[in-house]
Amino acid sequence: MKKPHEFEILHTKQDFQELMLSILEPLKPYYSEGRARLTLGRTMAHYDINATWMEAFSRPLWGLVPYWAGGGRDGSFEEICRKGLCAGTDAENPEYWGDCKDFDQRFVEMAAISYGIMFAPEVLWEPLSEQEKDNLCSYLNKINEHPLPVCNWILFAVLVNIAMKKVNRAYNPTVLEEYLKGLETFYLGEGWYQDGDSGQKDYYISFAIHFYCLIYAKVMETDDPERAALYKERACEFARQFIYWFDEDGDAIPFGRSLTYRFSQVSFFSACLVAGIEPFPVPVMKGLIARHLRSWMKRPIFDRDGILTIGYGYPNLTMSERYNAPGSPYWAMKAFGFLMLPDDHPFWTVEEAPLPEGEAACPMGCPMKYADMYVRRYDHHVTAFAPGVYSPNGHGHIVEKYGKFAYDSKFGISIAKSCYELHENAPDSMLAFVIDGYVYVRRICEKSEITETGVCSKWSPYPGICVETTLTPTENGHIREHRLISGTECVAYDCGFAVNGGDFAPVGFYYEENDIGACAGNNVSYCKVSGEETFASKKSTAAGHIIFADPNTNLLYTKTAIPSVQYKIHKGEQVLRTVVEAAMK
Repeated sequence: MKKPHEFEILHTKQDFQELMLSILEPLKPYYSEGRARLTLGRTMAHYDINATWMEAFSRPLWGLVPYWAGGGRDGSFEEICRKGLCAGTDAENPEYWGDCKDFDQRFVEMAAISYGIMFAPEVLWEPLSEQEKDNLCSYLNKINEHPLPVCNWILFAVLVNIAMKKVNRAYNPTVLEEYLKGLETFYLGEGWYQDGDSGQKDYYISFAIHFYCLIYAKVMETDDPERAALYKERACEFARQFIYWFDEDGDAIPFGRSLTYRFSQVSFFSACLVAGIEPFPVPVMKGLIARHLRSWMKRPIFDRDGILTIGYGYPNLTMSERYNAPGSPYWAMKAFGFLMLPDDHPFWTVEEAPLPEGEAACPMGCPMKYADMYVRRYDHHVTAFAPGVYSPNGHGHIVEKYGKFAYDSKFGISIAKSCYELHENAPDSMLAFVIDGYVYVRRICEKSEITETGVCSKWSPYPGICVETTLTPTENGHIREHRLISGTECVAYDCGFAVNGGDFAPVGFYYEENDIGACAGNNVSYCKVSGEETFASKKSTAAGHIIFADPNTNLLYTKTAIPSVQYKIHKGEQVLRTVVEAAMK
């Protein structure tokens, strides 16, 4: 069997099926004797080990279920999954996944199992004995007996209940209706939801809320045609903006939580195909999905045994969240939902098409007021400009994942190792204040606005310092204007994108510092920053500075350099103006 990186051509159904299996095949030696436990590493998440095993078992189903539903067969995986499902839900079995409690991680993993019952019953339901079916249904129905976080989790209960309904088993229609009504309180407009009471707008809107709503629309179209139509309509509206999170090469913007789920970034478009909607022509969606998958397969995201790692562009525990266990990255298999399309679907024969062009492509930028973001496409990369609006109750590196000025599909973002040194903080796309040996950056903005030309925010990095920042995208990058009032004298660094400095092979890295700015580049990209300031009649103190970030801080590249403009911050009012240029060569 070919390795994932060897799939240069993705065109036929067989191509995509073989790619999916090549990703999962390395898992087979790591299943337990009873098949309910899949041990992939020694790092831990905040939940207990039984939930960790259930997660690792369940998440590959996001790829296997559509494979089976679309006619694919792999006898060994079918046997593994049936046996493990029965063992894990049998309280008398030594590999039982454990009892459920309030807000339990097990409820998350029930979604993939429900997906299997609905779309591949001939594999995961019909072959089970009556006792095994009873055990499974009893276990899944535990989700109706406990409270869930007020976020995308409520849709796990929706999937469980409609799965039980479809196989004529006991379910809770009251809970089902309650959560479907609750979902409406998340809706904002223009196809955008927020992720419940957290207020977050990130990939969970695409690969969770819309994904599950489209599954509901597919399964319940006859039973609940009004909601099915509504969910499809909203998905089409959302797609018109969400497509700008991807560049022409298929790479996506690294923004927000759960980036270790990697190629799940494109799973929304798979769900659209499954639900039978075409927010864009099939060739456009095929092109985006295929380019996205090929791009990810070329990155070193698997370990030497072929297991998906925690990380983003490479294995990296620094960027992980408290809920990332060794099996967590297999959420990425959601991208393969389109495998359930019938053999005669045009997806399997049409040629890939590029992203939309002309007026529909928003060449000057796409303001997304409900996403708190402004996105602009450039040649071979796309940048999202953000005001720093997010919930303070994060799971890890929340400031870096939501609070930067810009997020780019090719330059990525960096994650801080500490707040003591600039090189450890790696504050790319941030205005970093150094005070008494500590680095302070934008955390949560006090006010924000998405305009037709950019992004405005008011924020404070430190007591006594207030900053009003305006980000204006330009043809070659963007301009930052910071109007600030400071009660403290200090130094601040307005930082550009982190540039790949090379690791296992030279990339032609170079850098330059001068009186007003700095530049770093390589054979394929560069970032240049230059600055000026206004402070009464005083002369500008701007100066270029290169920050050589600690290894493994950037999500895409192991070694990077960050060009920045150093400013002296005076007491009183001051205006900083930084021009950022960035390009792929």
